[in-house]
Amino acid sequence: MPDYIPPPAKSHDAVVSNTKPALINYVAAIFAVADLPRAIGSFLFGYDSGIIGSVISKSYTEFHDYFNHPNDQITGAIVSVFAGGAFFGALLAGYTADAMGRKRTIQLGSLIAVLGCTLQTAAVTVPMLIVGRFVAGWSIGVLSMIVPMYQAEISPPHARGLLSGWTQLMIGWGFFVANWVGYGCGFLKSTAQFRIPLGIQILPAVLLFGGMFVLPYSPRWLAKQGREEEAKATLIRLHGGAHNARHEVVEAEFAEMLTQIEWERENLSTNVLDLVKTKPNLHRTVCGCLVQAMCQWTGVNVGAYFGPTIYAALGFGGQTTLMINGISGAWGVLTTFVFITFIDRPLTATTWSSSAFLALDRLGRRKPLIFGALAMSACLAWQSAIGKQFSVPGYTNFPLGVAGVASFFCFSWAFGWSYGPVSWIYQSEIFPMNIRAMGAAASTATNWLNNVIIAQITPYGLNALGWKYFMIFVCTNLTNALVAFLLFPETKNKTLEEIGLLFGDENVRVMPGYEGRVEGGEREKEGDEEKGGREMVEDVERLDRV
Repeated sequence: MPDYIPPPAKSHDAVVSNTKPALINYVAAIFAVADLPRAIGSFLFGYDSGIIGSVISKSYTEFHDYFNHPNDQITGAIVSVFAGGAFFGALLAGYTADAMGRKRTIQLGSLIAVLGCTLQTAAVTVPMLIVGRFVAGWSIGVLSMIVPMYQAEISPPHARGLLSGWTQLMIGWGFFVANWVGYGCGFLKSTAQFRIPLGIQILPAVLLFGGMFVLPYSPRWLAKQGREEEAKATLIRLHGGAHNARHEVVEAEFAEMLTQIEWERENLSTNVLDLVKTKPNLHRTVCGCLVQAMCQWTGVNVGAYFGPTIYAALGFGGQTTLMINGISGAWGVLTTFVFITFIDRPLTATTWSSSAFLALDRLGRRKPLIFGALAMSACLAWQSAIGKQFSVPGYTNFPLGVAGVASFFCFSWAFGWSYGPVSWIYQSEIFPMNIRAMGAAASTATNWLNNVIIAQITPYGLNALGWKYFMIFVCTNLTNALVAFLLFPETKNKTLEEIGLLFGDENVRVMPGYEGRVEGGEREKEGDEEKGGREMVEDVERLDRV
C-alpha cells in the first residue's frame, strides 16, 4: 500500500472544483510554459532533421555537382550520421540533466548545435559535411531528450498533454519551414543552393541559448538539489504568479514533490542499473524505449528524409517534389495543432479552464497509440498498392500518382495525432525522479538508434524492394498497436509522482484526494477561490530582491 502524508486544509479535488481561472490567465499560463525559447529547441530539432531531405534530392544539382555526385551509400551516411550523433547526445544529456540541470543542458545543446550547423554550412568535402551532421545530431539528441522532460516537470498534470504536445508541434513547424526553405533555395544556381538552408539552422540555436536565461529551473530539480525555497517560488510562478496562483494546489503539489524526493533520496540510488533493477522500473524502461522505437518503425522518417525521392517515383518531377514535400509539412503541423488543442465546446472562460476538452488530456495516451498505428498501417498498405502500379517501367497515371501522395498525407494525419506527440509525452512522464533523466536518455537514445537503422537501410530498401518496402511498415504498425494495447498503462491527468502507482510502486507519496483527478466534464462551483498564500507571496518577493 502506498504511504500518505497528512492532507492539507482541503483536498485537491475541492481546490480544483473551486478553481475557474479566467480565460486570459489560462492563455497567459500556456504562453508562459510553452514559451518561445523552448519551442525553438523543438523547432531546431525539426528543421535539422527535415532540411537534409531537400538538400540530397536530385533537384539540388549544385549539391550533387559540388560533392561529385555521392552515391546511395554516401547519401545514406549523410542522413544517418545525424541520428548517430543524436544517439550519443541523448545519452550524454542523461548525465548533464542531473548534474547541470534541465535548463543548462538545453543551453549546452544549443551551443553544440551552433558548432554543428557552422561545420555543415562551411563544408568543402563530404567528410566535413558528415562531421557537421554528426555534431548537429549530437545537439539534437540532447535537446530531444531534455526539452520534453523539462516541459513535463513544469506543466500542471491536467495540461501536461497539451503543453508537452507542443514539442511535436514545433518539431512539425521545423519540418514545415525546412521543406519550404528547401523548395525556395532549389531555384538558386550556386553553392548557396545548399549552404543557405544548412546555415539557417544557426539562428534558432543562438536564440535558444539566449532565451533560456529568462526561464526558470525545473522545480523538481531544484527540490532535489535542496533548493526548496526556489522550487516553491517557481511553482507559484508556474501557477500564475504570487497574486494569481491556486495556492492550495501549489501547497499540495509542493508537499507531494518534497516527500517523494525525500523518500527516493533515502531509499533509492541513482544508478543506471536502477532502470531495470525492480519490476516497476523495468516496466517503465521497456515502455519508454518501446514507445520511441515504435515511433520510428511507424515509417514516418522514410517520408521525412526521402519524401522527394518517393514522390518522384509516383511520376512527379523537379521542383514539384519539393513543393509536395512543403505542403506535406504544413499538413503535419496543422494535424498536430488541431489534435493537441482540440476543444469540443465553444471557447469561453468556463470551458477553456477545463483540460478535459483538450484532446491529448481527454483521449489519453493508449488510444492514440493503438488506433494511430492501425490507421498508419492502412495508409501504407494503400501506398503499397499504388506503388505496385508505378513499378511497371514507363507507367504514368497522374490521378493515381495524386492518390499515392494522398496516402502519405493521410499517414501524416494519423501520425500527427498519435505517435508524433504521444511518444515524447509518454517517455517524459513515466519515470520517477531518481531515474527520470536516465530513463528519458535511454528512451530518446532508442529513438535515435532506430532512426539510424531506418535512415541507413531506406535508400537500399527503396531501390531493391520498391513498393514492397512499405509493407515492412504495414506489419510493424500492426505490431505497434498490439504492443501498446498489452503493455502501456494510461497516464493522463496524473501527477508525475502519482504515475508510480500505475507501474506498481509501493512507496509513492500522494495527497489524499489528489489521485483520480478530473477526466471529463465540469465540476460544480462550490465557491470562489479562497484568498491566501501570504507566506508564498513573501517568499517570491524575497527571492525577487535577492
